[in-house]
Amino acid sequence: MIAVESVSFGYGGAVVLDGVGLVAESGDTVGLIGPNGSGKSTVLRLIYRALRPHDGTVAIDGRPVRGLRGRALAARLAVVVQESPAETPVTVAETVLLGRAPWAGAVRGYTREDRVRAAAALERVGARHLADRGFAELSGGERQRVLIARALAQCADHVLLDEPTNHLDVRYQHELLALVRGLDATSIVVLHDLNLAARYCDRLVLLDRGRVVAAGSVEDVLTPELLEPVYQVTVRRVEAFGAVQLLFGPREPAAVAS
Repeated sequence: MIAVESVSFGYGGAVVLDGVGLVAESGDTVGLIGPNGSGKSTVLRLIYRALRPHDGTVAIDGRPVRGLRGRALAARLAVVVQESPAETPVTVAETVLLGRAPWAGAVRGYTREDRVRAAAALERVGARHLADRGFAELSGGERQRVLIARALAQCADHVLLDEPTNHLDVRYQHELLALVRGLDATSIVVLHDLNLAARYCDRLVLLDRGRVVAAGSVEDVLTPELLEPVYQVTVRRVEAFGAVQLLFGPREPAAVAS
């Protein structure tokens, strides 16, 4: 379980998060949604300790992340963020093996078990055939699969993903999120596409200007009443392919009194 409680954060006096709280229960896939600049990626950075909150606490399985170091944090938390193609000629197999780095150490190096786990992770994401390719040569969809494989090789039971569907075509978006949904882990994923969030997330947290507007089930959060003021568009909700789906249009002008 990941618990964020009353967290506040800002840059240079500008408030980015103001009393944000959320809970990702064990095994759930929780989507962070909201407009650009609402604080979604900042929440993830606070969870994986790239940033420190000004107020509030972040805990994994009841343990504050500020007290987790090295292997203790790596055993619990893997992170998949947007990355540029590697400049160095590193292969896919070597990239995934980096997920075992917290366990290898400077002296022991990588063992046969580490390599077996890395190969199994590539197999799990359907990318074993890419093992000898250069990471920089991969397409966006292939690269994202490899980064998820690296997280799997780490053997953490909590995974954070920051916009994993960015720059992917429709097929790869669905394949990637179906993969995330099937992980035996607690996942928090930042998504811009609300229809993908509706289909692949168990719960949603809607952020706007650094605050939580709503948190709960897909049915409770993805309503026109909540979304229209946040996104400033007209929203229509329908059921399609067994899930809530949304249609968007320009904001309807306010009626003028006669």
